Amino acid sequence: MTAATTARPAPTRPLASQWLAAVLLPVGPAAIAVLRLIVPYNTTDDADTVVRKVTADPAAQSLVVWLGFVGMLTLVPAVLWVARLTRPAAPRTTAAALLLLIPGYLALGLLVSGDAGLLFGVREHLDPTVLARLFDGVHPTTAVAGGLFVVGHVAGTVLLGLALWRARAVPRWAAALTTLAQPLHVVAALVLANHPLDLAAWAMNAAGFAAAALTILRQSPDHWKE
Repeated sequence: MTAATTARPAPTRPLASQWLAAVLLPVGPAAIAVLRLIVPYNTTDDADTVVRKVTADPAAQSLVVWLGFVGMLTLVPAVLWVARLTRPAAPRTTAAALLLLIPGYLALGLLVSGDAGLLFGVREHLDPTVLARLFDGVHPTTAVAGGLFVVGHVAGTVLLGLALWRARAVPRWAAALTTLAQPLHVVAALVLANHPLDLAAWAMNAAGFAAAALTILRQSPDHWKE
């Protein structure tokens, strides 16, 4: 008598592209979380105050520029990867989120260049009055970029969190953290000027994206390639 054997499917491992997405997903919001903690000025400060505070702590401003650069490189791919999880179950909410988030995060580069230019002027001992005018708006596109970033990343992340909730792509707590992260950031930055609370807000965003990263790693390679 011979025992019948049942062939078991070979275990599948995540593709390199899945690992890339999973590793990079939380990097952008985590970088901005640290940025919001160590930035030497408040979002609500006037330009003269910003120049004075950056002059007092140029090392922190330099780190702000580096962290902003990291966010600029990683946030757009991150939201596109999250959208792959939510689009099948929440296509309209996902599309609306991306329409806000992609231009918002692309605009971040111009804002980071403004911080870099201010740091250069401080190090070169340029006239503080000129630096304040430069930081306040060297060109109308700076104001446009600021508006795109603020509206895009706040409203867009709320919508992306709602899409995660509707799609059940991550645990409920992760979808809730993503949804609430940017409204809390607005309160921390514009109402309370509380840097530790701002850190917590962006850390919530990073935690939600980390949960999405785990979902990506659990997908079969065939599903991921669809």
